[in-house]
Amino acid sequence: MAIGVYFSPSGMSAAQYDECINLLRKAGAGHPPGRVYHVSFGDSTSLSVFDVWTSQAAFDKFGKTLMPIMKQIGIESGPPQVVPVHRVITRPKAAPAANKRKAAKPTARRTAKKKKKR
Repeated sequence: MAIGVYFSPSGMSAAQYDECINLLRKAGAGHPPGRVYHVSFGDSTSLSVFDVWTSQAAFDKFGKTLMPIMKQIGIESGPPQVVPVHRVITRPKAAPAANKRKAAKPTARRTAKKKKKR
């Protein structure tokens, strides 16, 4: 079951958040399996984070990399709020452009006409 995970650390700055993201990338966890959506929001001196994960197990696996990094850079978070996801609504994928006319491929008849004109 998909879950929503809300972190609201006290006073996480944009600089700390950016450093955390950089360290996660270096650790190979910049785009962890199971994370569907990630957003950080708030004032640049007090950011929060909300993620959507495919499962608690996927988040727990990521947490083994995340939590030591947060501790290393001084982000005190406490346990996140974890809630079941009822529905995720996303923008539909754009439809292909309608009726784009492709350039006509030369046919034997057109090719013969061009040769006669020469």
